[in-house]
Amino acid sequence: MSTAAAHATPWLQSSLVYLGAAVLAVPLARLLGLGSIIGYLGAGIAIGPFGLALVTDAQAMLQFAEFGVVLMLFLVGLELEPRRLWALRRPIFGWGSVQLLGSAALIGAAALAAGLDGDLAVVAGLGLGMSSTAIGLGVLAERNLMSTQAGQSVLSVALLQDVAAIPILAIVPLLAAGGAAHAGGGWGGAAKAFGVIAAIVLGGRLLLRPALRWIARSGTPEIFTAASLLLVVATAALMQGVGLSMALGAFLAGVLLAESEYRHQLETDIEPFKGLLLGLFFIAVGMSIDFRAVLAHPAVVAATVAAFLAVKALVLWAMARAMPVPLAERPVFVILLAQGGEFGFVVFQAALGAGAISAAAASLLVAAVAISMLLTPLLLVASDRLLAPRLAVAGPKLDEITEAQEAPIIICGFGRYGQIVGRLINANGLSATVLDHNAEQVATVRLFGWPAFYGDATRLDLLRVAGAERARVIVVAIDDVEQSLKVVDLARAHFPQATLVARARNTTHWYGLTQRGVQHIERETLDAALMSGRSVLELMGFTPHAARTQALRFRRHTIELLARMAPHLGDQQKLIKVARQGREQLEAMWSRERAERQQRRTRRGEGFTAAPPSETHNAPPRENPNAPPREDA
Repeated sequence: MSTAAAHATPWLQSSLVYLGAAVLAVPLARLLGLGSIIGYLGAGIAIGPFGLALVTDAQAMLQFAEFGVVLMLFLVGLELEPRRLWALRRPIFGWGSVQLLGSAALIGAAALAAGLDGDLAVVAGLGLGMSSTAIGLGVLAERNLMSTQAGQSVLSVALLQDVAAIPILAIVPLLAAGGAAHAGGGWGGAAKAFGVIAAIVLGGRLLLRPALRWIARSGTPEIFTAASLLLVVATAALMQGVGLSMALGAFLAGVLLAESEYRHQLETDIEPFKGLLLGLFFIAVGMSIDFRAVLAHPAVVAATVAAFLAVKALVLWAMARAMPVPLAERPVFVILLAQGGEFGFVVFQAALGAGAISAAAASLLVAAVAISMLLTPLLLVASDRLLAPRLAVAGPKLDEITEAQEAPIIICGFGRYGQIVGRLINANGLSATVLDHNAEQVATVRLFGWPAFYGDATRLDLLRVAGAERARVIVVAIDDVEQSLKVVDLARAHFPQATLVARARNTTHWYGLTQRGVQHIERETLDAALMSGRSVLELMGFTPHAARTQALRFRRHTIELLARMAPHLGDQQKLIKVARQGREQLEAMWSRERAERQQRRTRRGEGFTAAPPSETHNAPPRENPNAPPREDA
């Protein structure tokens, strides 16, 4: 017993140190307005070998916590369906290449101009040209900027950098003396890497969904969670085995599952692990800063950091203008990509192992990268306070809702959908409190006399100020699916007295709302599409009344079919079977009706007509939309 306790003690002590540092540092950093990432970095510096020395092996923790970046890229991949990723191919390989190659070339040229060795200049250019995926995507998620132009541009560049790991790791050994001996292995390894990527893509298409379906049928939630982690770990291990970025493999696995019925379950299972490991990663980065190298050559380190940040910022600002990234979003885009990245550590370590650079140079470069990652959150805070107000002069400046409201109806989201709802209830003498997180949208609708308020409906405190505790109805008209579901979750948890009326962007959104118990749901495009369908029927010979009747019947059938499919979420084969049965039943029923009408016309001697509902020309309106079109007497 005592031996087991002795073995457990170091693990418990490490856990106590890491968790205690995070719990103390992160809330303090957020209280000071610095964000959670700077809190984690500060915690790492405090407990690391150059702080309180509570933990001394920073590299071991960095390698372990890097899996947080892997999980993050997997979740990012789940948000990108293959067709969306294909649509990003030009920004990824075009602008991503411009950033990496342009930055590496300019940094290398500056290093040569400063009198550095050619091999060291190339290694510095390649390593410092990379950016931190973890900090970049972490900041975008924390600020809810992933869907913006700047967010998509940062993601595109980050993905190119992960892909660039293949040739960079093949090139670095060639720089050392006798590097030609590595050439076959380097390019052979690159070919092997492409083979593994192809295997992941093809295997994922053919095997992932059936395997997850089989596991889901076991009805054991913890095994599905274990399978989710196994999927990410196995993909990352495959990629690492051929010298590739683990994060890139996890991203590919996520993309392959982005359209699957298990996407939301996978996100739910992975998210807690991702957040914890990412926090440990940032702590490890803070611990890894070699302050001995910094103190030994402070001017060199400071000049290196300032020089490569300035060079990359110039390249990125030119890119932002050409892409184009909106002016107000450019500081975030530039700052997040100007920093060094965790892959720079790998490049410098590989170059050191191959003898391309000295240990002293590697320490200085690693310190420069780590310091740039530490500075990034601080630069963002400075940008928010100094640059953002100047760049947003032309836009509206609105304060968040602060005065308590009393209206019985709250409308969350006041775009094209929410405005129609608001106009209808206002015309009928009812008042509503309108919340929208888009300042320009709020300013615009105020010009037309609407008392809209600026605020994020996913924040519980703002919902309370808007009067949600007393509201009878909460209308969720937000176009973003994830934010819409967050509002629904908040409302059901904290304001159960309010009835929810929600807009569904698509079938997946409809299912998400249904699973949360929302009963009043309307798909935003269904009625508009049915109106177009009615027009087509009329142009093909249907009478207006017959076309309207068929559209109403089809609407009723679609809603009933969705309800029949809802219990089978997670079982794709069953969903397909139910959908096909529903479609075939409707088509068979209408086919029989057409045949019966044709038979009646034939008996009356009217002959065949290509527009069977035309006999309903004088039929009066009916209350039951499921009844077939009436025949003339």
